[in-house]
Amino acid sequence: MDLKHLKFILKLLGYKNYRVSINKIQPEHGMKVSERDEICYRLCDQGLVEFTREVTKINISAQGKSFLDSKKDSNSLTSEELKVLKATARGAISPGATGIMPSYREAVITDLLDQDLIKVVAQKIKEVWLTEKGKQFLCQEYSSHSTAKEISLKMLSDYLQLMRTNYNQEKKPLFSGDSKKKQKPNDDQILAEIWSLDNRHGTDKYLPIFHLREKLQPRLSREELDQALYRLERNHQIELSSLQEVRSYTPEQIEAGIPQNIGGCLFFIILD
Repeated sequence: MDLKHLKFILKLLGYKNYRVSINKIQPEHGMKVSERDEICYRLCDQGLVEFTREVTKINISAQGKSFLDSKKDSNSLTSEELKVLKATARGAISPGATGIMPSYREAVITDLLDQDLIKVVAQKIKEVWLTEKGKQFLCQEYSSHSTAKEISLKMLSDYLQLMRTNYNQEKKPLFSGDSKKKQKPNDDQILAEIWSLDNRHGTDKYLPIFHLREKLQPRLSREELDQALYRLERNHQIELSSLQEVRSYTPEQIEAGIPQNIGGCLFFIILD
């Protein structure tokens, strides 16, 4: 990665949530705004940063001119929209020159843009922030053999803080995830999961077993889940039903049912 690009990213680490006005990012002293913005665009193309834009100049579009020339019913636009459209008909202007109050100026301009009645002539980067991919790049992918003394201690400190934060966030999910995998659900939890899956997949209290098996593996083996379903059936909390029409399901989904010595496999979990 180019050193200027790296500095741009490291500068973001010094701000809350790694997000800040683009005007506060200066990778190198004396860098031109155009060069800084070009770096931002390139980093965005790589998915390492994202940014918001601010429209600085608008003009009437060809469709907007046709609208005014045809003298269509002005009721199709609000008075504010019509005011902006007429203002842009005189030439490219800044949003502030539209004469619309700042509190709802952006909404009016957005509506006209959505209707293709005006167009953006110029815009600038407003805010920029580091993406999750950008964090991952710094923590797990970036490396350099350069010996150049180009990074300040402040940049290094911010980078180390990112590493510490990322390390702590990674350790917690790993611990809780491992514990969850080792903990086997009881029958009440399995029943609650059946209801949840039925609602999620819209199976109308007729849930195919493969949904439940996919959800609970590897915490429960095939035999353990089969026995749990038999217990729930004996307690009259569910019913198990065989599959009559096989064409609607894949062989793998059918295989996830409970085989029977006589007849087809038990395939559906029926809820009362």
